[in-house]
Amino acid sequence: MDSGSDAPPLTPAGRRIVDAAEELFYERGITAVGVDLIAEHSGVTKRTLYNRFGSKDGLVAAYLAERDRRWRSEVRAAVDAGGSAEEAVTAPFEALRSWTSRYTRGCAFLNALAELPDPRHPGHRVAAEQKRWLLSLFEELATAAGCCEPPTLATRLFVLHEGAVATGPLAPGTVAAAADLARELVRAAVRG
Repeated sequence: MDSGSDAPPLTPAGRRIVDAAEELFYERGITAVGVDLIAEHSGVTKRTLYNRFGSKDGLVAAYLAERDRRWRSEVRAAVDAGGSAEEAVTAPFEALRSWTSRYTRGCAFLNALAELPDPRHPGHRVAAEQKRWLLSLFEELATAAGCCEPPTLATRLFVLHEGAVATGPLAPGTVAAAADLARELVRAAVRG
């Protein structure tokens, strides 16, 4: 299931609201940003914001779903660009390298999970689904590449990927180091 795939297309005002929310939530944090500020930055009234998204929680979910859509697209492009099934398994690390060069404040999904611990929150659900999707993708790619024990390898790659995401803003080079280690794990699993 693609996050946000059943959402209606955004109106121009809706697009401005989501764009403003993304910038503000990512830079300042979800709980630190109120709807007044988002409305001001997007050039709409609070009424328009509430009419389109229902609540701040709905807007948080829309922001995360939009970001998830872009992330999945970038990962899929990296997978498709891989030359072999073995290379495809580590493609999410290549996508991460590109992604983190543009988004330097860490992972919006990990940040959301930290700020929104209630699993019933719509934003928490989008962020958690994004993580489940990535784990599942690693398993699917490992299976296609003929790796031994795809679920185990997928879990290891997922933990390595998320570690790189979490430490990337603190220590330059962790994403590249994680990608190198991921390739070693995949080569070992292919030789099995």
